[in-house]
Amino acid sequence: MSPDCFERVIIVLHRPENPVNIGAAVRAMKNMGFTRLRLVQPTPYTAADLLRIAHHAEDVIERIEHFDALDAALADAHFVVGTAATRHPEHRTTDDVRALAPELLRQATTGNVALLFGPEADGLDRAALDRCHIIASLPTNPAYPALNLAQSVLLFLYELRMAAGCGAEASPFEPRATQAELERLFLLSEEALRAIDFFKYNPAAVMRTLRQIAYRAALRPDEVALLLAIARQILRTASR
Repeated sequence: MSPDCFERVIIVLHRPENPVNIGAAVRAMKNMGFTRLRLVQPTPYTAADLLRIAHHAEDVIERIEHFDALDAALADAHFVVGTAATRHPEHRTTDDVRALAPELLRQATTGNVALLFGPEADGLDRAALDRCHIIASLPTNPAYPALNLAQSVLLFLYELRMAAGCGAEASPFEPRATQAELERLFLLSEEALRAIDFFKYNPAAVMRTLRQIAYRAALRPDEVALLLAIARQILRTASR
């Protein structure tokens, strides 16, 4: 498989807390041949801060995109991989990143794949995890599972590079809906369910389950459009 799809792999650091870790992540990207980095509410830093760690990585640094909100950073992603050191049984999870890597490269033949990393201190919060199609963990020592942020980035990108170099050609997946389209669907679906008094208890748990169903279904844009039309009709009917 050609590494051309690397251009559609986006590394997203959510609220990174240390410029050294941002610079080390940039260095890992440069090492592995990836160039698209998005930072959501990062700690203040300068290009010089990053270059002290990521020598000769000006091309990656110049392309860094900044976002005030995670949803905006993920809006054009068709598949979102969250990273975590601990298990999250309410989500689709894997600790076999090597087996996951070919799937991600196939996803990247037809749309953007986002690799989402959380803050160094606490990792991804529940709201961020809810935006992930799958949660991936690296097989570390259970007694000391938390990796440095840049180490995690490097290991994930290494597995993608190894999968790309294996020479196996695979059929691309059908285009998926973007995360922005899915978020519109989740928002309107929740509004429609409230309108028909569906929620008897714990609406957040119901919506979390619906998210997981939608992620497993790998909805196409036209399928999302149909479900949105259904939700709008429910709202119109309920308002009469």
